[in-house]
Amino acid sequence: MCPKCGVRQIGYIGQKNPGVAAVLSALWVGLGQIYNGEIGKGLVLMVVYIISWVLIFVFIGLVTTPIIWIYGIYDAYNTAKEINTG
Repeated sequence: MCPKCGVRQIGYIGQKNPGVAAVLSALWVGLGQIYNGEIGKGLVLMVVYIISWVLIFVFIGLVTTPIIWIYGIYDAYNTAKEINTG
């Protein structure tokens, strides 16, 4: 609300902080997506990340785990920016 005229301001409600989204995804893949409101995408990324960790024992996970982690951070950050720009 505008303190002078009392009119509701558009744009602030629903905004997401891209830095928070990126840090959450850096801590655990999918948390940034959930923070952004993409719950399904976040849960899918979490499951894929866990499967990738299991695949480390077969060595393919050594390649896929960092790729999924970096993608999660990148996607969470960019999605938060897109939410803020409309």
